[in-house]
Amino acid sequence: MAHAAHPSDPLVSVDWLAQYLDAPDIRLVDASSFMPGSARNARAEYEAGHIRGAVFFDINDISDTDTDLPHMMPSAEKFASRVKKLGLGDGLRLVIYDSLGIFSAPRVWWMFRHMGHQDVVVLDGGLPAWIAAGHELEDMPPMARERHFTVRRRADLIRNMDQVSVKLATGSAQLVDARAAGRFEGTAPEPREGLPSGHMKGALNVAYPNLLNDDGTLKDKVFLSEIMSAASVDLSARIVTTCGSGITACVLTLAFARLGRWDVSIYDGSWSQWASTPGNEIVTGKPGN
Repeated sequence: MAHAAHPSDPLVSVDWLAQYLDAPDIRLVDASSFMPGSARNARAEYEAGHIRGAVFFDINDISDTDTDLPHMMPSAEKFASRVKKLGLGDGLRLVIYDSLGIFSAPRVWWMFRHMGHQDVVVLDGGLPAWIAAGHELEDMPPMARERHFTVRRRADLIRNMDQVSVKLATGSAQLVDARAAGRFEGTAPEPREGLPSGHMKGALNVAYPNLLNDDGTLKDKVFLSEIMSAASVDLSARIVTTCGSGITACVLTLAFARLGRWDVSIYDGSWSQWASTPGNEIVTGKPGN
């Protein structure tokens, strides 16, 4: 099966996946995850039914467990070790999906890209789209054969708190926040207990659900461009995305990739880190404040 090492679109359709599901160089990854406090259990749902051949990628396990912050990017050694055991590695096209449509799959798509794996795409509409198209699920886990994963870490795709502080202070990048307007403006609570709402001074707001169609697929380039323009996002500027804990920021990054901006970076600590760090400025109100 021939395909480019760097896909022109970061997503593939359900029809495409159905056609190539059994191709020898395709591997499926169930990256389902839910917000804190959800009654749903991603691993249990995976075990009850998943797309044939998919392995389960646990965002909370394949993370930096030496920090109190949720699901931060792990070390290159830990990442490579974990994905190798899942049979994910060099020479494969990885197709990532989740059970909400497009929610946590972009996070794992970004993690692989940050670790240097270019041939990775997201299933547009995820598991709901697969089921809606009449395709079956299976409850048998695949027999994963270990595969070498070569790390070529891309430092340009991740930003820490100090780097974000500098970029905000100097105006050298636009920070785009994926949280809902109420959380961004400080009028609605954060889902994480004890964390104040609001935003970083100068940040812009593009709530990630606005990027999705009613069926959970990502909007096309025309609509995405209009949404970014309406939010005062400059597509020619350096861009860093953020959210509550680094998951839905990746939905924004996926949308930017569809618009041809594959170089957008993630503030990994996001609001969970910024708002819990003494001395960091928290502002409320509309974007631009």
